[in-house]
Amino acid sequence: MMRKSIPVLTIVALILGLWYLGAWGMNRQWALDQAARAEVTLSEAEIFVDTMSQDRPKLPAPHQVAVELWDTVAMKSPTSRRSLLFHGWITLSATLAGFAIGAVAGMLLAVGIVHNRAMDMSVMPWAIASQTIPILAIAPMIIVVLNSVGVSGLLPKALISAYLSFFPVVVGMVKGLRAPDAMQLDLLRTYNASASQGFWKLRLPASLPYLFASLKIAIAASLVGAIVGELPTGAVRGLGARLLAGSYYGQTVQIWSALIGAAVLAGLMVGAIGLMERQVLKRMGMAR
Repeated sequence: MMRKSIPVLTIVALILGLWYLGAWGMNRQWALDQAARAEVTLSEAEIFVDTMSQDRPKLPAPHQVAVELWDTVAMKSPTSRRSLLFHGWITLSATLAGFAIGAVAGMLLAVGIVHNRAMDMSVMPWAIASQTIPILAIAPMIIVVLNSVGVSGLLPKALISAYLSFFPVVVGMVKGLRAPDAMQLDLLRTYNASASQGFWKLRLPASLPYLFASLKIAIAASLVGAIVGELPTGAVRGLGARLLAGSYYGQTVQIWSALIGAAVLAGLMVGAIGLMERQVLKRMGMAR
């Protein structure tokens, strides 16, 4: 266990070291400018201390972000709008809704593409082409169109999340459904198996490892979509709202705490899918 954790701890220490070095380099000029205005000469040690404790640094130090996370997670009520848990839940609800829509749509499309030549030739190129449109361009369009017909709140953000999450599921599921080789398919034909039996007994089980790998990518993309969906509307709730408020008022510590919160949330969701994958594959006898 200790041998496995050493490489991880080494990388974490390296990242923190580079982060502190970056904070010192980016915040140093402000400390020097403030000292020049006050006609004070600072030593290098004093400059370093100042760069680690500025109110609005260009790049906050790790301990400043940690203090902000502690204050907004542990010291605030989860129902308070100053709580990161409150904003995280708003974004999580849109993420899960969009992920569910995108995953179901992706799996249905994949089944159609594999079993229908016309869908394979027509739908798949359009699915690929859809991902060439920048999400920052299409998100405001979705929100404006839906708002014009009286639809607002969770659904527009969920649709943006679904737009980003369905494509990995389509690609992974198609690859998985086509994973059985010719010998396995010939064996089913020898047993006179129907198309539905071939799907449930061979294609679907073979596609599960590909599906779970795609779901991990899709749920992370869904979180990105939910956050992006909060940006064009000037939202007051959600992690996107925290990013907006931080950018408006120059609160870089708040911005970084929201980013770290989003990263932790994505890690937890991907970990939950990984746990589900191990349980499902174990019951099927496919776990390593």
